[in-house]
Amino acid sequence: MAVSLTRALVLAAAVALTAAMSACSNAGDGSKSGDAGSTVTIRIPDPGNSGALALGKKDGSLDAALAAVGAKVEWTGTAGPFAPAAQSLDNNQLDVASGSITSAIAALAQKPGFKVFAAVAPDNVAEGILVKDSSGIKSVADLAGKKVVVWHGGSSEYLLLQALARNNVPAAAVTRVYLQPNQSAAVLHSGQVDAWATWSTYSISERANSGEHFLVNGADVGSKNYAIWAVRNEFLVQHPAVVKAFYDYLHAAGLEQQQQPESAINVFRTAGPDAVDGREKALTVEYLRAGSPVSAITDADKTAFAEVAKFFADQQVTDGVLDLAPHLVDVTALAATR
Repeated sequence: MAVSLTRALVLAAAVALTAAMSACSNAGDGSKSGDAGSTVTIRIPDPGNSGALALGKKDGSLDAALAAVGAKVEWTGTAGPFAPAAQSLDNNQLDVASGSITSAIAALAQKPGFKVFAAVAPDNVAEGILVKDSSGIKSVADLAGKKVVVWHGGSSEYLLLQALARNNVPAAAVTRVYLQPNQSAAVLHSGQVDAWATWSTYSISERANSGEHFLVNGADVGSKNYAIWAVRNEFLVQHPAVVKAFYDYLHAAGLEQQQQPESAINVFRTAGPDAVDGREKALTVEYLRAGSPVSAITDADKTAFAEVAKFFADQQVTDGVLDLAPHLVDVTALAATR
């Protein structure tokens, strides 16, 4: 796939910036990430067949950006729910991973093995509560007495609880059925549950192919479910320049993806289980175009994160309110970190 002129210019600038930053940082900090003859490996979940990282993997732009700070990628496993990724970060099997702030809060409440260094504004179009077209469920109030499948302590449970709270439906009035995301579609299709709270990875295919629609989406429930990028604590301490370079790449590539979403679809394959076409492709384009780039965490983001942490505590998803402040990183300051 050819690289657009805009993408080439943006990413060339990012590479130049990270190279300059690395030279300045390595002049006095002794970091092995830039020492002659040494290379830092950063382990990242494989992005599959779509998205900015898939495109960066294919066209070599990510390799170039990381090489500027003496680093290279090792693709480890596949991108998926954040809970298992958080365990991989904790167990020194991954160095960075993406997920949601809701899943990050649940994971950090158990074991603080990572820090959050970047965020993406909440998804308003491709996460929400799915119901069958034939279900007869017309409003959130209709979920009372029904069963809804969710993934514990993450995006889907947050979306359901947020929808119920926003519509004054007691959480106890709805039965939460806890299943892994890859088990949930079959249970909804079989009629064993009445709805499924989920996100883009699963909702796009379901809406395109399975006769389902959103009862409510992220915008409808006032979701503050930011996507986030997390880094293993030890990796951040040892290789801040690499984390900064990776962030710079994500930000630039995310801007390009938003402007040209079609280029980030079917990156490696146009056929097969991870390729999209027809309505599924149209919904994927809509989702990517409506998205925001990966960005540094702002004060407004911190306020929203704190609200989510309090909400999870109030809903007894977590045991008490997690103080996120010690787990957040100002990625813009990493160039000066020793």
